[in-house]
Amino acid sequence: MAGGGFVKGGGGGDFEAKITPLVIISCIMAATGGLMFGYDVGVSGGVTSMPPFLRKFFPVVYRRTVEEKGLDSNYCKYDNQGLQLFTSSLYVAGLTATFFASYTTRKLGRRLTMLIAGLFFIAGTVFNAAAQNLAMLIIGRLLLGCGVGFANQAVPVFLSEIAPTRIRGGLNILFQLNVTIGILFANLVNYGTNKIEGGWGWRLSLGLAGIPAGLLTLGALLVVDTPNSLIERGRLEEGKAVLKRIRGTDNVEPEFLELVEASRIAQEVKHPFRNLLHRSNRPQVVIAIALQVFQQFTGINAIMFYAPVLFNTLGFKNDASLYSAVITGAVNVLSTIVSVYSVDKVGRRMLLLEAGVQMFLSQVVIAVILGIKVTDHSDDLSKGLAVLVVVMVCTFVSSFAWSWGPLGWLIPSETFPLETRSAGQSVTVCVNLFFTFLIAQAFLSMLCHFKFGIFLFFSGWVLIMTLFVLFLLPETKNVPIEEMSQRVWKQHWFWKRFMEDDDVAEDKVAKGIDGHASGFDPASQL
Repeated sequence: MAGGGFVKGGGGGDFEAKITPLVIISCIMAATGGLMFGYDVGVSGGVTSMPPFLRKFFPVVYRRTVEEKGLDSNYCKYDNQGLQLFTSSLYVAGLTATFFASYTTRKLGRRLTMLIAGLFFIAGTVFNAAAQNLAMLIIGRLLLGCGVGFANQAVPVFLSEIAPTRIRGGLNILFQLNVTIGILFANLVNYGTNKIEGGWGWRLSLGLAGIPAGLLTLGALLVVDTPNSLIERGRLEEGKAVLKRIRGTDNVEPEFLELVEASRIAQEVKHPFRNLLHRSNRPQVVIAIALQVFQQFTGINAIMFYAPVLFNTLGFKNDASLYSAVITGAVNVLSTIVSVYSVDKVGRRMLLLEAGVQMFLSQVVIAVILGIKVTDHSDDLSKGLAVLVVVMVCTFVSSFAWSWGPLGWLIPSETFPLETRSAGQSVTVCVNLFFTFLIAQAFLSMLCHFKFGIFLFFSGWVLIMTLFVLFLLPETKNVPIEEMSQRVWKQHWFWKRFMEDDDVAEDKVAKGIDGHASGFDPASQL
C-alpha cells in the first residue's frame, strides 16, 4: 500500500511524500460521508415508487398510479409537490447547515465536523425508519440534510489537504466514488425490500442508512485531522507531527514551512466570506459556482433521484424499473472508478470535454425515442426500444460519473487558497444543494409539462457547459494547492487579468505609493 515518490511543487521546490497506509485509510474512512450522501439520494427514488409507502404517506399519488390508471398523462403520474418535498427537503436542510459547517470546519477542524455530520445522519435515519406520519418523515429528511451539509463541507477539503499532490485527484474522487456506491447500495436494497410481504420494506430501506452513518461516525473518531487544519488553529507542533506521519518521512520541513506561511496569510483575513468578493478571488468563485450549477443541469440527479419512477413512467413494471435503476447505479460506480485512475493522468479538462459530447448525444437519442413512442396515454415501448433507453441512460450516467460527478467537487476544493478555502467550500456546497433542491422539487412537474422535451432541455445545458469548459476552465492536474494562483490563474488567457490587477495593487502598496494620491483606488479593484 505504501510507495515512495516525490510530489513536484512548482516554485516551492520538491516535497517528499510517500503514499502511506495512514493516508489511504484516512481517506477511505472520510469518504464514507459520500456513501451516506449517495444512499440518501438513491433510497428516496426507490421508496417513492413502492405502493405501500405511497399508500401510507401519499395516498393521492397512490390512487393516481394504481386505482385510476389511464386518467392522467403517463408523464404526470407522480407530479405531486408533497412527494417532491420528501426528496428535496434534505437539500434545503443541507443548504442551511453548510453555513454552520463552514465555521466548525475552520474553528473545530475537519475531523470534528465529519463527526457532527455522522451524528446528524444517525438521528435522521432513526426518524425516517420509525416514521408514523409525513411530519416524522420530513423531520428525518431534514436531519439527514444537516448531515449532508456538514459532510459535504468537510470531506472534500479533508481529502484535498491530506493527499499527496500527485494523487490528490484520485483520492479526492473517493468521495464521489462512495456517493455512487451509496446509490447502488440503495438501489439493491430497494429491489430486495420491495419484495417483502406486509408492506414494511420501505422502513428497512430507510433504516439501513444507519450502516454508512455509523461508518462515518466511527471514521471521524479514528482519523487524524489534516496538518493544514491543525496549523490553521495554531497547533504547529502537532501539525508537523501529523505531516510526518501522513507523508511517511521526517523530511517535511519545506512543505511544513509553506503550510505555515499559507496559514499566516489566512490568519490575516478576518472575514473570509467578504474576502471571496475580492477581485483576485473572482476566478475561483465563478468556476466553483458554475461547476455546481452545471453539475445539476446535466440532469443527473433527476435521473438518480427518480430512476425507478422515471422507468415506471416509461412503461416498465415496478420490479423492472427498480432493476433498471440497479443497472444504472452499477454503471455509475464502475465509471467513477475510471475517473479515479484517469483524472491525474489525462487531466480534468479532457474528461469534462469528452463527457460533454457523450452526454449530449445520449440525451438527444432518449428524447427522440420517447417523443415517438411514449405519449400521454400510451407507453408503447417495445422490448428493443426499452433496452435502448436503458443503454442510453447508462451511457449518460457513465460519462457523468467520470467527469461532472467527481470533478464538480474536486476542482473547487483544490483551487481556493487557504485563507478562503472554508468559505469557498461553503459557497460551493451551498450552490450545489440549492440547485439540487431546485431540480428535486421541480423534476416531476417538469416531466409532466415538458414530457420527452425534458431531455432536450438538459442536453441544451450540456452543450453550454461543454463550451464553458473549453474556453474558461484551466487545467489543475498535478499543481500543488498553495501554488494554484501562480501556476494556473495567472497563466490563463482570460482569468489572468483579474490576478494582474491585484498584483498591480500590491506592487503600488509595496512601493509606498498612495493609491488615492496617484488616482489609483484599490477599492475599485474589488
